[in-house]
Amino acid sequence: MSLIPSFFRGQRNNTFDLWDPFQDFPFTGGALSVPGETASFANTRIDWKETPEAHVFKADLPGVKKEEVKVEVEEGRVLQISGDRRVEKEEKNDKWHRVERSSGKFMRRFRLPENVKVNEVKAAMENGVLTVTVPKAEVKKPDVKAIDISG
Repeated sequence: MSLIPSFFRGQRNNTFDLWDPFQDFPFTGGALSVPGETASFANTRIDWKETPEAHVFKADLPGVKKEEVKVEVEEGRVLQISGDRRVEKEEKNDKWHRVERSSGKFMRRFRLPENVKVNEVKAAMENGVLTVTVPKAEVKKPDVKAIDISG
């Protein structure tokens, strides 16, 4: 485990993604932290693609209701997607053989580029997939004026 982010893991590395130096650590910072909480935080995978019109973020959030998800844009053009996966109730007579689905809080943050319209961000949840669309602002093309050459 290294304190320096690895650029050789074979994962896509986006220069706008906020690097968390404690992302791969098995704790969240407190001595009483719950290991499952860290797992759900780190396991929330999000795709980010750029189209000519917008930046589109897609997150797989199976079993999470839209009321349990929060999408915010903070000052400095930082998109934050957070929420809480509820733990399934245990019955007294239940016998668990395997628990692989994570539960707990999750949060991801992305620094948006300058050419976005932060006031027009839209989010939709369908079939367990959260889609956040951040429209791009039109880039003004510089006016070019032809100069006549005398002589």
